[in-house]
Amino acid sequence: MEDRINSFEDLEAWKSARELVCNVYTTFRREPASRDYGLRDQVQRAAVSTMTNIAEGFERIHLQEKIQFYNIARASCGEVRSLIYVMADASYSTSEEQKQLHDLTIRTGKLLSGLLQSTRARIK
Repeated sequence: MEDRINSFEDLEAWKSARELVCNVYTTFRREPASRDYGLRDQVQRAAVSTMTNIAEGFERIHLQEKIQFYNIARASCGEVRSLIYVMADASYSTSEEQKQLHDLTIRTGKLLSGLLQSTRARIK
């Protein structure tokens, strides 16, 4: 029997993005990262944008709108991946945390690419 996706919470991309958000927030609870308000806000907003745009895209009826929101989510995920290097350069996270965050952004981005591909295929 095929598993049905009934809500955005069922999407692997959303689950992965949620895990990314949790890890980002955990990293910025500690000093000195917690005091870098600008970077903290930017990374957290980009991570949350990834998760929420997946949800919003899923809830859209028109396929072109879904694609638009999934593209925004993928771009936000890329922003998080780039900002991880800033966090690393500022020594705000351990190398293990950096790898975990990086791997999560890669995984989430790949899942979003698959979601985009399957949504585009529904247009044809």
